[in-house]
Amino acid sequence: MASEAEGQRRIAYLGPAGTFSEEAALRYHPEAQLLPMSSVAAVASAVDSGMVEEGIAPIENSLEGTVTETVDILIHESRLAIRGEIILPIEHCLLARPGESAESVQVIYSHPQALGQCRRFVERCFPKARQEAALSTAAAVEQMMGVEGAAAIATQRAAELYGAQILAQAIQDNPANKTRFVVLGATDSKPTGNDKTSIAFSVAHDRPGTLVSVLHEFSDRDINLTKIESRPSKEELGIYIFLVDMEGHHSQPLVAEALTKVREKAFFFKVFGSYPRYQHA
Repeated sequence: MASEAEGQRRIAYLGPAGTFSEEAALRYHPEAQLLPMSSVAAVASAVDSGMVEEGIAPIENSLEGTVTETVDILIHESRLAIRGEIILPIEHCLLARPGESAESVQVIYSHPQALGQCRRFVERCFPKARQEAALSTAAAVEQMMGVEGAAAIATQRAAELYGAQILAQAIQDNPANKTRFVVLGATDSKPTGNDKTSIAFSVAHDRPGTLVSVLHEFSDRDINLTKIESRPSKEELGIYIFLVDMEGHHSQPLVAEALTKVREKAFFFKVFGSYPRYQHA
């Protein structure tokens, strides 16, 4: 959690009020001035432009995997660094207008990630209902409140904020559903002794052993990789960018040495930042 000594900070998050991003922002810095934005790209732009000091964006879910919008912005569009993370348990509710019954639901609105996280519930209980994507779970509730025969997948807080009734609770496919949010800023964080570093890189794809060679730079120095995945480069079919999270701070000698070696071998290389590992309350 951010230090109280920082005073009130301006933090952008994926809004409107009532989203899980807002809850993550409140956990990260309860005293901050929160600014809701309509998309993750808008959150990044608000930080990039100096409108706010920090931004909160979802980056990974335990059921649906990577939030590609956030990752692609970090790779291709933004100069921002990751300076923190928050891991939030996710409980989805099915909301409707007051007086609406479950039998009357013909369309269900929510963010695509939330729809994916509640896939089994929707398929079993509302097999004929149309699913419509919204910019956020709270935006889905706003939209749903003006449509007869509609429901929305969102938070309990969203129900309270928008005057919706809760038709069902804890509808996510897995009770252990969690989302990891990152704190975006102009710079990353100083070492704490319990840190992570996130990077992106690409290597030659037309000869064997290039990826293994990079991974050896970490294993040879006993650096533990906590995550590795790939994303399309958006330049040519079959060309990928690898995303790696590792234990340690980029200022630590062994980590710095490994990153230097990886940079030498990579066609594309970017350090997203080093930041404290999230400590569960």
